[in-house]
Amino acid sequence: MAEGAAGREGPAPLDAAGCEDDPRVGPDAASGEGVAVAPGGRWRDRRSGVALPGAAGAPADSEAGLLEAARATPRRSSIIKDPSNQKCGGRKKTVSFSSMPSEKKISSASDCISFMQAGCELKKVRPNSRIYNRFFTLDTDLQALRWEPSKKDLEKAKLDISAIKEIRLGKNTETFRNNGLADQICEDCAFSILHGENYESLDLVANSADVANIWVSGLRYLVSRSKQPLDFMEGNQNTPRFMWLKTVFEAADVDGNGIMLEDTSVELIKQLNPTLKESKIRLKFKEIQKSKEKLTTRVTEEEFCEAFCELCTRPEVYFLLVQISKNKEYLDANDLMLFLEAEQGVTHITEDMCLDIIRRYELSEEGRQKGFLAIDGFTQYLLSPECDIFDPEQKKVAQDMTQPLSHYYINASHNTYLIEDQFRGPADINGYVRALKMGCRSIELDVSDGSDNEPILCNRNNVTTHLSFRSVIEVINKFAFIASEYPLILCLGNHCSLPQQKIMAQQMKKVFGDKLYTEAPLPSETYLPSPEKLKRMIVVKGKKLPSDPDVLEGEVTDEDEEAEMSRRLSVDYNGEQKQILLCRELSDLVSICKSVQYRDFELSMKSQNYWEMCSFSETEASRIANEYPEDFVNYNKRFLSRIYPSAMRIDSSNLNPQDFWNCGCQIVAMNFQTPGPMMDLHTGWFLQNGGCGYVLRPSIMRDEVSYFSANTKGIVPGVSPLALHIKIISGQNFPKPKGACAKGDVIDPYVCIEIHGIPADCSEQRTKTVQQNSDNPIFDETFEFQVNLPELAMIRFVVLDDDYIGDEFIGQYTIPFECLQPGYRHVPLRSFVGDIMEHVTLFVHIAITNRSGGGKAQKRSLSVRMGKKVREYTMVRNIGLKTIDDIFKIAVHPLREAIDMRENMQNAIVSIKELCGLPPIASLKQCLLTLSSRLITSDNTPSVSLVMKDNFPYLEPLGAIPDVQKKMLAAYDLMIQESRFLIEMADTVQEKIVQCQKAGMEFHEELHNLGAKEGLKGRKLNKATESFAWNITVLKLQGTGIHSGFIRAKEIC
Repeated sequence: MAEGAAGREGPAPLDAAGCEDDPRVGPDAASGEGVAVAPGGRWRDRRSGVALPGAAGAPADSEAGLLEAARATPRRSSIIKDPSNQKCGGRKKTVSFSSMPSEKKISSASDCISFMQAGCELKKVRPNSRIYNRFFTLDTDLQALRWEPSKKDLEKAKLDISAIKEIRLGKNTETFRNNGLADQICEDCAFSILHGENYESLDLVANSADVANIWVSGLRYLVSRSKQPLDFMEGNQNTPRFMWLKTVFEAADVDGNGIMLEDTSVELIKQLNPTLKESKIRLKFKEIQKSKEKLTTRVTEEEFCEAFCELCTRPEVYFLLVQISKNKEYLDANDLMLFLEAEQGVTHITEDMCLDIIRRYELSEEGRQKGFLAIDGFTQYLLSPECDIFDPEQKKVAQDMTQPLSHYYINASHNTYLIEDQFRGPADINGYVRALKMGCRSIELDVSDGSDNEPILCNRNNVTTHLSFRSVIEVINKFAFIASEYPLILCLGNHCSLPQQKIMAQQMKKVFGDKLYTEAPLPSETYLPSPEKLKRMIVVKGKKLPSDPDVLEGEVTDEDEEAEMSRRLSVDYNGEQKQILLCRELSDLVSICKSVQYRDFELSMKSQNYWEMCSFSETEASRIANEYPEDFVNYNKRFLSRIYPSAMRIDSSNLNPQDFWNCGCQIVAMNFQTPGPMMDLHTGWFLQNGGCGYVLRPSIMRDEVSYFSANTKGIVPGVSPLALHIKIISGQNFPKPKGACAKGDVIDPYVCIEIHGIPADCSEQRTKTVQQNSDNPIFDETFEFQVNLPELAMIRFVVLDDDYIGDEFIGQYTIPFECLQPGYRHVPLRSFVGDIMEHVTLFVHIAITNRSGGGKAQKRSLSVRMGKKVREYTMVRNIGLKTIDDIFKIAVHPLREAIDMRENMQNAIVSIKELCGLPPIASLKQCLLTLSSRLITSDNTPSVSLVMKDNFPYLEPLGAIPDVQKKMLAAYDLMIQESRFLIEMADTVQEKIVQCQKAGMEFHEELHNLGAKEGLKGRKLNKATESFAWNITVLKLQGTGIHSGFIRAKEIC
């Protein structure tokens, strides 16, 4: 039994509670304070909870304090940052040449048991908010767990293995939940041992996640085999893995002597694991031979197996395998099926599909025949494309492509002809090839007069190199639809004389032929045609003459954006644009993308035609986005907007596209030739929807009547926030940063996680630094982010080398939120220029949980309680028009009912998870499996029976049951009751909400007239219109939410 209240020994210091290296521990750790983003995309300071030396509460050790402060500050390679935050000095780097490995990896249950028998210090957590240091060991006979010091005698300060009921990883007991210091204890370092008939808990904290995993894996192994002879201590020579390795060794041992040259052994291991460095393999053989005091360099079969297991076993994968295999060292088809369903979110999985996976990834012939997946095959499977973090459904066109063109974000390039900076860079045809191969759907052609009546493209800052217009459009014609079938927009910058304009028109007609879209827009329509209708069409954007066919040429405003910006900055600028002549032939090639000048939103909404579009400079668009965010979103529902970088970016640096996507701007032109964080966001965003270059905007930004502000700082009306849980487990094969300062092959990596989206969602957190490990650094840190508008959010993983001079970039990967796959995934890292780096990955666990039960697909419909907060209701607003307000008031009660029903069901699910000792991210299937294992008596018979009442599953006890089981049954009954109530009431409540929405929409066309009659005008009328859109948005999204809750409840019942 567990130890009672401690004697006179004082509790362990708080900072020793498993968090020594965790930069999140501090005064602000509980609040999760980190980097925040100000409106308009401007970064504001991140305040860390780390005290600097000399401040109140500063640590005595100034160097340690400075190091902690340095770890907490943003890094210069991060997007979300404050450049003024400079790291303080800390530990100096040293050059590392070669050294013998000092730590043996955990690669088997035997290793775990050996570690436990040697013992280590753990923190013992008590419900009274006290934490005590204790030294824990496992008896040599494997029968009991002991700890010291203790005021009890040695025979009482122990826990028999036979009394253990369950081992839980994480802070998942009442002791942890109710302990006042729990927020400052690392989740991944905590574990609990439940024992006795009443499931009492012994709650412990290790000094690292690795140590916690060793104790959990070892104890689970002992408990699962408590009734079987434990023969593993005799060695691992008969395990399937060793039998396979022996076969591999014997096949390579051509002489049959049982030994081989070291060179041959090294080559053999490299064949089995190409990611390993030769120097590391040789170092491992030297270590083994030194431990055996051998002088020869020949390798025996035993040494080969030992070296392979230590080099190729990733401890974090081993711990995972043991956990999901119910403490075996391999997975059978049933284990794999449960893992795929409950953890990876795979639906419709069958045993045959699992056997097929085993046959494809298991390395041993015996495993393939018997249907089991050992550690090496499981590692290969987790590294395969099947376990990639990117949803395979999004690798093909998966969105509705029949919406108007203005409803999509469009992959766009700026100064496409450049492959260097715009100040001195030469024009290069490869700029077009690169952009089109990357799925770009809007490219730029700045055309000027050339010699011999041949129009040319050139950088006007570098006229020594130019491209003929004809050669450019021939290349465009060749590559236009290689990466995407959807329409290509040519943004024509015309700086030619009338004769060469006519040549341009002739050449485009001849080269593009029927691909040119020249159909005149229909005045009867109100929206642009869809990408589906425009498939394999080339659309020209440019200036257009009036429709009078007798006008063969005329004046239009100049399309020279750089020159226009220069004129606006000039003191002589009077607001008038330069005029140029345009010929009818070139004008007629422009149809649905006619360039017009932006005046203001009021004028545009009244008089602009749907086939006309405006271009905005970065500076102008930023001003409008900050001053009129709601109007910008509404404008972009009907009209295309193109944003181009400021002319001040002479180095061709990139703007932040997210700032303008938040406003609904479709065409945000990027300098493809300039890599970096902004281009990472752009490239990552357009990976979705099959990389076709078109991404459908969120419905809240498309619906004719809806409310959305780009500067939203809180919950989006009617949208249920999601919680994104990311565990950074480990990294693999990190390269040394290019151009890094001289410190040998040593790197000290850490990971930043950045969330990009609306201002309310922008956030950044980072892991601790792992010292001197590039091959397989273990981070084991979990982070949680609230995401208010998932459809606009992106996640960027950045790996950096921690260096006091300046952190160096190692790799990054950017992915849209909607493309994340849940479960254990590998993240393929990209280089600074965006190329995938072979074998360089992050191993992570992803879970997306839903506070209110709405809107996500089955693989993400997990449950979570987002803190103990007062329930929030997103309600309708008062418009100021009694007739309409009376209609919306009818919706108040059904809206509250809808929110209550979903929240009550979610809270019931969370409660049963807590009783089962599962974290909020656990799936419902995992919860029910745990529950069923708890409702079994000591002789393995069920203590309850399943009874269907009115087609709903209830559990009834079979005789007297312990209090613990009574609590579980009560929680289960509550979950069924709340789910049943939602199922029975959902249609009625949804119908009330829908009817209110329809009744309100009947007043949409007359809203302005009604407002005028009531004396509303100007700002008050605009406010009434905004409140009306807010109410319609809330009603629509809550109606959708109650339907999603209904589907969720049906899954439960």
